[in-house]
Amino acid sequence: MILKKKRLSKQTQNIIQSIVFFTSTVAVIISLIIYLWVYTEIDETILAIEIQNSTLLELQNNIDEIKNEIESLNRADVIAKKAKKELGMVFTQPETLRITVTSVAGASI
Repeated sequence: MILKKKRLSKQTQNIIQSIVFFTSTVAVIISLIIYLWVYTEIDETILAIEIQNSTLLELQNNIDEIKNEIESLNRADVIAKKAKKELGMVFTQPETLRITVTSVAGASI
């Protein structure tokens, strides 16, 4: 038995070509939509990362400024100045005590 291939009719060929064209068109459109969605997501993520990096730099600068301010406030002359100015503290002059030892006749130290 020899099997003969049946030739497809023109109408069947047109239907198959139309289905292939339609599915390929739909596949290309879906691919483009997915590509644009992924591109948009990547772009938004990069923008969010840049915003976080700039916020990080700003916060780091604030931390450095506060550390510098704390360092300057820890100095003794600054503390004394603030105590005098803001708290009304009065500093006294240092006292000097002088002790003289006199020897008494016949006493030993």
